Amino acid sequence: MLLNHHRFRVKKRKEQPNPEQLGPEPKPEVQQNKKKKVLKKLTNNKEKEENNIKRISFSELKNWKECPYRHKLIYVDKLKHFQGNEYTAFGTAIHSVCEEIIHENNIKDPIDIFNSAFLKELDNLKKIGIPLRAEMINDMRRQAEPICKQVLPAVHEHFGNFKVISVEEKILEPITEFESFGTNFKGFIDLVIRTSDKKYHIIDWKTCSWGWSRDKKNDAITTYQLTYYKNYFSKKHNIPPKDIETCFVLLKRTAKKENVEVLKITSGPKKTENSLKVLQNAIINIDNKNYIKNRLNCKYCDFYKTENCK
Repeated sequence: MLLNHHRFRVKKRKEQPNPEQLGPEPKPEVQQNKKKKVLKKLTNNKEKEENNIKRISFSELKNWKECPYRHKLIYVDKLKHFQGNEYTAFGTAIHSVCEEIIHENNIKDPIDIFNSAFLKELDNLKKIGIPLRAEMINDMRRQAEPICKQVLPAVHEHFGNFKVISVEEKILEPITEFESFGTNFKGFIDLVIRTSDKKYHIIDWKTCSWGWSRDKKNDAITTYQLTYYKNYFSKKHNIPPKDIETCFVLLKRTAKKENVEVLKITSGPKKTENSLKVLQNAIINIDNKNYIKNRLNCKYCDFYKTENCK
């Protein structure tokens, strides 16, 4: 009988590398740096994607409302304009205080937070050649103290027990209430808290001198900021508008007493509808490149009587 001979291939065992040949394992800090680089790259990619998204913020809308031509110079032509001063540095520093101390586990001194943030903002202004007034800066350091001491007690007194939902929350929501040509509404909500009655409260910090006049408190465009925030926060989180309330918290530099005032702003269906009409009008005109000069608002404009606007 003939036997079939089968040829078998014997697999060679894969030799395990010598650990010494592999070299030392990466140090933890090296691995950490690699992770940071990857995260930074992902963040940069996300920012690039967002930069390509068509959007409008409240500040841009307000700018357009005041003067469509100035809006063009800033947002279309990208011309240099107001870059800040002592007042904006003060406002940013006070915002930093509010962001830090609102958390239950905060142990930092609010005055220290202010001084550190204020110094940083002033240094940034110096670097771009903005002239600063030493006397005003010293005054502002004194004026910050009562605000820093009063802000947290004032919030607790007004709202009672609350839970912090978000700080500096980014809003980037599609505008779908009308034909917006693919525009999104962009904003940053300073603070969102939830009280024991299950209501959400959108809070926007506003630094000012002695406070706001009655006209300012009732100005439609000013209060529309919170109307938009409420509308798009509601859409983002699928929360009924009836469960969301809004307020400005006025942080007063020169007030004799009560340097913190909570100003409730109501935004019902009719006000929301009116605010969206203003937004729609702006988006349509911006898209159609209608850049009309509003001669009534020239007085304090950076471009007034310059080569860019004569």
